[in-house]
Amino acid sequence: MKKFLIVGLGNIGEKYENTRHNIGFKILDYFAMKEGLTFETQKLGDVTTYKLKGRTFIFMKPNTYMNLSGKAVLYWLTKEKVPLENLLIITDDLNLPFGSIRLKTKGSDGGHNGLKDIQDKLNTTKYNRFRFGISDAFSKGRQVDYVLGEWTSEESERLEERLKTSAELIKSFALAGINNTMNSFNGK
Repeated sequence: MKKFLIVGLGNIGEKYENTRHNIGFKILDYFAMKEGLTFETQKLGDVTTYKLKGRTFIFMKPNTYMNLSGKAVLYWLTKEKVPLENLLIITDDLNLPFGSIRLKTKGSDGGHNGLKDIQDKLNTTKYNRFRFGISDAFSKGRQVDYVLGEWTSEESERLEERLKTSAELIKSFALAGINNTMNSFNGK
């Protein structure tokens, strides 16, 4: 049985629920809703599992707040004995147009504090990340307000279709592998 740890980054609490920075949580919540899964609060995060074609997906939403996500990722990787190549981190990305998808096997944190902490705790930049574009439609000095701001009505309308594609990407990651998934989904 192959295991995969799928981590959606976000901040806990009602005030962050519908913010751009919480797209990782939103994608996992969408997947769980479509598959009838229920998250349970466990050590360092909310967790649920999903089985498909001989693979076990462990979905985790850290409850450590975004900037301390690495502790939760390292704990669950170790606890579940998931190899690093079967880790997928889902995060928002200001450098991509809204709804764009970019899957990568390594890279810098790009100034993202959640990725910075994961990189620090794992002691590597070589881990899979699924970057979901939130665009950079903010004025100078307003980045934090924008990232922690809620989706516009236009973005919300387009989000459903993007969430569906994101769920397909997660399944593909475990079933078809990272390279095939990158070829199929990057730029979609």
